[in-house]
Amino acid sequence: MNKDKLDYLDAMDIQGWALREKPIAKQQDCPSESVALSSEEPGKLSAMGWSELKDCVQNCQKCSLHLTRTQTVFGVGDQSATWMLVGEAPGKDEDLQGRPFVGRAGQLLTEMLTAIGLTREAVFIANTIKCRPPNNRDPEPEESESCRGYLQRQVELVQPKILLAFGRIAAQNLLGTELPLKELRGKVHYYGVDKIPVVVVYHPAYLLRSLTEKRKAWDDLQLALKVRG
Repeated sequence: MNKDKLDYLDAMDIQGWALREKPIAKQQDCPSESVALSSEEPGKLSAMGWSELKDCVQNCQKCSLHLTRTQTVFGVGDQSATWMLVGEAPGKDEDLQGRPFVGRAGQLLTEMLTAIGLTREAVFIANTIKCRPPNNRDPEPEESESCRGYLQRQVELVQPKILLAFGRIAAQNLLGTELPLKELRGKVHYYGVDKIPVVVVYHPAYLLRSLTEKRKAWDDLQLALKVRG
């Protein structure tokens, strides 16, 4: 067991475990509504590559969040990754830096990935919502709907073999459900027409506040490893 993995287990209060192993797009060029991305319903968004999609997100004004954001948070990582991580909505640090999962929660996420043999550079990380809701409140339904097509297109472009949904909002948005997190964890769900496996994981920010749930988070990661084989 290497030092990085031991550091993560220490951070999770878990000891003595053996690890298993183009030009900027104008606003009018972006769809005004979320686009269904199945092959039967092609649209402008579903035809975009990475550069066009990022420009579209950066110029998005579909909902009122564009009035209060510092910048959008598009996503980072390997654009052809096997693992894709989906978080909830950007917080203050993410809004300032334009990157998902930074700060203490981001550090813990890095340790969680290390513990299962992954790095941040080897996965793709995105949020369901691309702009920070004021005061870190939960996104409104119309805000989530405005961003839905962006995340769908990101998944299409990455073509991951597994999706990890971090936190209640990410899980509910990906799975189209209102079920609570406790009923979504511990089982394998499927996303989209390609039936990509989805495993729901406790959000690192929640784990920093709720030390007693860290062992359950380790169980989430072990389930994801089992799914990936």
